[in-house]
Amino acid sequence: MTRGEGSPLAAGAQYDATIVGLGRTGLACARVLHRERRKFAVTDSRKAPPCLAELRAEMPEVPVSLGGWDEAALGDSRQLIVSPGVDPEMPTLARARRAGIPLLGDVDLFCLRTQAPIVAVTGTNGKSTVVSLVAEMGRRAGLRTEAGGNIGIPAPELLDKPADLYVLELSSFQLETLHSLRAVAATVLNLSPDHLDRHGGMQEYLALKAHIYDGARVMVLNRDDTRLDSLRQPGRNALGFTLGAPKAEDFGIRDGWLARGERLLLPAAELRMPGGHNVANCLAALALGSAAGLAETAMLDALREFPGLRHRTQRVATHNAVSWYDDSKATNPAAAAAALRGLAGDANIVLIAGGEAKTEDFGELAVAAQGRVKTAILIGRDAGLLAQALEDAAPTRRAGDMAAAVRAAKRWAAPGDIVLLSPACASFDMYRDYRHRGDAFAAAVRELLPPGERG
Repeated sequence: MTRGEGSPLAAGAQYDATIVGLGRTGLACARVLHRERRKFAVTDSRKAPPCLAELRAEMPEVPVSLGGWDEAALGDSRQLIVSPGVDPEMPTLARARRAGIPLLGDVDLFCLRTQAPIVAVTGTNGKSTVVSLVAEMGRRAGLRTEAGGNIGIPAPELLDKPADLYVLELSSFQLETLHSLRAVAATVLNLSPDHLDRHGGMQEYLALKAHIYDGARVMVLNRDDTRLDSLRQPGRNALGFTLGAPKAEDFGIRDGWLARGERLLLPAAELRMPGGHNVANCLAALALGSAAGLAETAMLDALREFPGLRHRTQRVATHNAVSWYDDSKATNPAAAAAALRGLAGDANIVLIAGGEAKTEDFGELAVAAQGRVKTAILIGRDAGLLAQALEDAAPTRRAGDMAAAVRAAKRWAAPGDIVLLSPACASFDMYRDYRHRGDAFAAAVRELLPPGERG
C-alpha cells in the first residue's frame, strides 16, 4: 500500500468520513466534503486511480492511501462513502459495518443536501432513456430540471446545478448503499438477470431494486411484470404502465394510442423512438412525470420531439430500403431481446451480436430471435457461446471484426430488412466501452454505403 502526496493517514485521526474509491464519483464526493471543510481521507485499491491528479491539484492537504484499502482510515472514520464500483460486501467494508461504521453512497450525499423533488429510475434496461425523457418533460413544463446519477453526472455534482426537479438514474450498485432517498416518484422499469455475480441471485437483485421505493410518494409499477407489480405496498400511492389496455389512472395502449385509462393521449406512430420497448419507456416516463405534477401538454410535446439516445436503437442509415440501427447499449440478453421484439414488425432482422458475455444464459435472446432474425452475425470473444444458444433460433455466421460483420450484413440484408447491432454482451473484449463499439459500427456503415445514403 502506498501513500498519496497529500497528508499521511494516521491511526486515531478520527476522520469525519473516508471516501472509498477515487473515480469521478469519488472525486465529486470529495469536492462536496472539501467545500464543507470536513475532515476526510481517501483510499483506493488502485495505485493510480483515474481522478488522482485532480484530487491532488484541488485538495493537496487531503490524506490519500493507494494500492489497497487503508484499514486505519476505514476504522477511524465516522462514516464511509463507498463508490458504486466498490462492493460493500468485501471483507474490509464488512468489518467496518460490523464495527458500527455506517456505509453511505454518493446518492445519499446528494439527497441529504437538497430539498428539491427527485424522480428516481432503476431497472435492468431503459434507465437512461426514461431519465432523459422525464428531464425533457420537466424542462418543457417550465421547471429547471437536471438529470444525473448513473447516467453520467455523479449525483453530488448536481449540487452545483440548482434545480426545481432532479431526475436520477440509479444502478443496482448505487442502491446497495442508499438510505436517504425520498423520491416524489420512483420506478423499477424492468428486471432481467444482470450483475448477479455481485448480487447473488434474482431474488436478491429484485429486493435490491425495490429499495428505490423506500419513502417514495408515488410508486410507479410495471404492470406487465408480475414480480414488479407485486412490489406495491398497501396504503401506498401507485401508478402503473402497461403495453396493454390501462385500467383506472394507469398509462397504456388503446387502439394504437398512448392512453391514460380510457382517455387517448397520443398516437404511438407519432413517437420518434423506434420499437415497442421504447413505447414502454414513454409510458413509464408519462407515469413518472404525472406523479411529479408535470403538465400533460408539456409531457406530450416532449414525447413527440424526443429522438432517443445515442446507441439505443438509434437509426444510423437507410439504403436500398434497408435500415441500419445501432443498439450498442444492449449489453445483456434482455436488452437485445427487447430490441428484437420492438423492431421486428413485418421486417426480417440481420443481427450483429457478440462480445464479452455477462452470462451464459441467452435463452431470452434465443426466444426473441425465433421468427425475427434472418441471420445472426457474431463477433467477439464469446461468439461461440452465442452461436450455441442461437443454433435452433436462427442461422449464425462469424465475423472477425465489426467492419467484416457490417460487410456480411450488407450481403444478407434485402429491401425491407433491418440490420441491428444489439450485442447482448459487454464491449470490453474489443472496445473501450459500448459507445466506442457503436461508433465503430456507425463508421463501418458509413464507409460501406454511398455518401448520399449515410446518416
